[in-house]
Amino acid sequence: MPVESGSSAASRQAKQKRKSHSLSIRRTNSTEQERTGLQREMLEGQDSKLPLSLRSNLLDLFGQIEREFENLYIENIELRREIETLNDRLTAEGQTIDGGDLTKGALKTKASHSTSQLSQKLKTTYKASTSKIVSSFKATTSRAVCQLVKEYVGHRDGIWDLSVTRTQPVVLGTASADHSAMLWSIETGKCLLKYVGHAGSVNSIKFHPTEQMALTASGDQTAHIWRYMVQLPTPQPVADISTPCDDDIDFSDKDEADGDGEGPNECPSIRMASTTLRSHQGVVIAADWLVGGKQVVTASWDRAANLYDVETSELVHSLTGHDQELTHCCTHPTQRLVVTSSRDTTFRLWDFRDPSIHSVNVFQGHTDTVTSAVFTVGDNVVSGSDDRTVKVWDLKNMRSPIATIRTDSAVNRISVSVSQRIIALPHDNRQVRLFDMSGVRLARLPHSNRQGHRRMVCCSAWCEDNSSCNLFSCGFDRQAIGWNINIPALLQEK
Repeated sequence: MPVESGSSAASRQAKQKRKSHSLSIRRTNSTEQERTGLQREMLEGQDSKLPLSLRSNLLDLFGQIEREFENLYIENIELRREIETLNDRLTAEGQTIDGGDLTKGALKTKASHSTSQLSQKLKTTYKASTSKIVSSFKATTSRAVCQLVKEYVGHRDGIWDLSVTRTQPVVLGTASADHSAMLWSIETGKCLLKYVGHAGSVNSIKFHPTEQMALTASGDQTAHIWRYMVQLPTPQPVADISTPCDDDIDFSDKDEADGDGEGPNECPSIRMASTTLRSHQGVVIAADWLVGGKQVVTASWDRAANLYDVETSELVHSLTGHDQELTHCCTHPTQRLVVTSSRDTTFRLWDFRDPSIHSVNVFQGHTDTVTSAVFTVGDNVVSGSDDRTVKVWDLKNMRSPIATIRTDSAVNRISVSVSQRIIALPHDNRQVRLFDMSGVRLARLPHSNRQGHRRMVCCSAWCEDNSSCNLFSCGFDRQAIGWNINIPALLQEK
């Protein structure tokens, strides 16, 4: 029997391998048919209550899905090859410019410029294609409309917090890192009063429920209560610059305004507080009035929240238990309930309805700093976090949230509309988004090189008693903005 040499055997094996490879490529369809037939036989041998015809149709459908994924996989491979080819071409062009006499810096600049042009083209194409897809899901007859009504400019540093008075006259209050708090005419955007009694950043501002009194918390480790009297100026006509709350608006940066942000001229100021609350050993980051306005609660970086009597300025209770610095505190509008949030990823519910028992509940629903937790008119608490989520909780059963909103940026001090039950989410990425209580996204406030915030948005606040502005936002671009939000009922139901 003849024996093959080692080289001829290796050659024959290589030929057979190439031949079998080419045959497997040419007979792809037949292989798929054999596989489908085999799967049909396996299905016929399995026990199932479904009719054989229905099972066969399902198998055909799954086969089509599998082929679609295979096509997508092949297209993905081809795109990767094209990208590698383009990268090689760009590198080659950069090396042959001007006969190769350019320096490394020039070559790098040219290659970077070419790459940026290619990147911009890819972004434009991607944005155009996705915009068409997203627009196809939008109803043109029920779009939310967001109108920028007024900008309130005058602070010399970022604005941490804002609030609207609950009594007449209705004014806007802002708390800034420039050590001051300002009261503004909502209609005209004019500064009515400036409080300069703090020696540190003013981190929050809240108004008394029935009297013309303001409560501010500061980095000077104190909270101040001060009285104000303002007279509203004659309102000016407002230009209509309504803009659909759309996702297709340009997000280019807006340059900082020239100058140092000089404050408004002829703005009266207050330098002395009527009451100063001292007990904290760290920055007082937030403060709020309890229902009735006879007591206030403060939250501090010393990991404690303090309850004070307004008339005597005495410390009533020190609420301890958080493991890290507090970030916010909020009181219930009709009940003696307080919620505090902290960097320890929790928020706590303190119950003072029974004078003899002060219960506390700890809620661990976030994975990062809880930046704020607020009550709604009903039995809900809404919490926002640096973990880029917002959760809606039911006070009657707070073991798990009833809704979770996932976003693409950290969430700062949120607010909930009393009448419309809409949550306004201010973000680190300069956006403000609106959601309903079930977690459905309703709108995003317009942001472009012409309007909107240019830096981190720190806080939002709703106003139920003003026809022109019903939502306010502030940020570290030193300005507050008044918006008129019109959410169609049909869109809210969706």
